[in-house]
Amino acid sequence: MPDMLDQLEAIIRERQANPKEGSYTNHLFDKGRNKIAQKVGEEAVEVIVAALGQTKEEQIGELADLFYHTLVLMADLDISLDDVRNKLDVRHHPDN
Repeated sequence: MPDMLDQLEAIIRERQANPKEGSYTNHLFDKGRNKIAQKVGEEAVEVIVAALGQTKEEQIGELADLFYHTLVLMADLDISLDDVRNKLDVRHHPDN
């Protein structure tokens, strides 16, 4: 069974391939890469603010928002979670 990040990645890619009226994900894709990247930056700043003075629940919420927007950007860039996992694996096991 895929984990939630894999499920979310699949939902985002499905929206990308088959837009759904009223979908926030499709709104981001319609706005384009600059807007998507801007949202990732905004969410990263919100994570920093949360880390420095908000509750754990707020920190978790902001991190979830950052993960979501990062996955949207990754889909726009045609980069998958597996691509990132593979890069991390190579970095962690450079001799393989």
